[in-house]
Amino acid sequence: MSPAILTLLAFGLSLVGWLVARARARAFRLASPTGRTHSLPGFHAWYVGLWIAVPTLVFVLIWNGVSPVLIRHEVLATPAASSLPAFGFERQSLLSQAHAVATGAARAVFDPAAEAFVIPFRAAIFRYQVIGLVLTIVIAFAGGAHAFLRLRPDFAARTHVERAVMGLLLLASLVAILTTAGIMLSLIFETIRFFRLVSPTDFLLGLHWAPDPMSVGVPDGHQFGAIPLFWGTIYIGAVIAMVVAIPLGLMSAIYLTQYATHQVRSVVKPLLEILAGVPTVVYGYFAALTVAPKIRDFAQAVGINDASTESAMAAGLVMGVMIIPFVSSMADDAIAAVPNDMRNGSLALGATRAETIRRVLIPAALPGIVAGMMLAVSRAIGETMIVVMAAGATANLTVNPFKAMTTVTFQIVAMLTGEGSFDHPATLSAFALGMALFLVTLALNFIALRVVKRYREAYE
Repeated sequence: MSPAILTLLAFGLSLVGWLVARARARAFRLASPTGRTHSLPGFHAWYVGLWIAVPTLVFVLIWNGVSPVLIRHEVLATPAASSLPAFGFERQSLLSQAHAVATGAARAVFDPAAEAFVIPFRAAIFRYQVIGLVLTIVIAFAGGAHAFLRLRPDFAARTHVERAVMGLLLLASLVAILTTAGIMLSLIFETIRFFRLVSPTDFLLGLHWAPDPMSVGVPDGHQFGAIPLFWGTIYIGAVIAMVVAIPLGLMSAIYLTQYATHQVRSVVKPLLEILAGVPTVVYGYFAALTVAPKIRDFAQAVGINDASTESAMAAGLVMGVMIIPFVSSMADDAIAAVPNDMRNGSLALGATRAETIRRVLIPAALPGIVAGMMLAVSRAIGETMIVVMAAGATANLTVNPFKAMTTVTFQIVAMLTGEGSFDHPATLSAFALGMALFLVTLALNFIALRVVKRYREAYE
């Protein structure tokens, strides 16, 4: 029986318990002389429902991981398992073929030797499905009975339910923290392995990036200089892209908050924010097929003969268009949050609307605008698809925007999708690059959140 069926069974039993407990709590209210109980019937219902659902779902989750191991051990304990190879790919292949046929995922086995394990797999699967079903019902009944027997007119069901909800909310809030911690630990572990093979000095200060995933022997640290990658990431994501995004995003926010009518704003703002929902691969196609050839033709027209179709300018321009909604939305919210008294006071003193915007609103909203810019930068430097399709794979340390460049994200993809071993320095370098990118984006996000917090404290 699949985990989905057991999960649905758990929810179904909890719903039954919920309905029975609510009816029981209503009977308490009818039997009470005052017609009142400590908690409303809904809290009694949720108390019983949670006592059924939570233990049962925990068991289903554990059983989903344990039952395949038990099934495999039971099959290996059969006399037919004596003919299996001791270890290796052939042993695993025979068991996988038999399991696929037993579960209905395949019609027949490829190797006739696997046919002997189909019937043992079917028997074991059926047995543990029945065991899982029975245990699910028993656990649900035990939890429901424990909760139902505690129901009384003076039972503080509301307190228990609120504590359970608080625990669930705490668990949900810990997911993001634990995920971040897991990412950091995995990156740190693999980065340490990389720095045992390549000197951190060669990696952080080197000017040549040309790792060979197929090389053997002691790695040459001079091939792992990441400065060209860091420069390409900053040049495309934090220079060219922001030169496009900041003026357009800021001016669109000023227009929408200060000049546009309500009808125009209700149409233009959603259209502008649609840019944030366009998949990055679409931007990549647009950059590679439309923008990059135009930029190459323009460069050749002004006398730059060595201009490349893959260029930092093409990727940066399209990336800047992509992050305009980030800058515009943050600037819009920041300007709109400035108290109207400041704006009206400036106009009352004789300042024009343009002077009010330039000397009052923008300075007052500057922390929020800066926070939006930092969030946009962190989004831009982590972009991959546009760089893959428009900027190229060459690690160039140059200020010429019409040359091909590459970024940290592109090289991470290139190193992890190659044919090299995960123990090879070229593959491990992707984790070191990811660690550097993670620290940079984390720092930018932290600064942006601090700026936003300071900004909110000023006007709330």
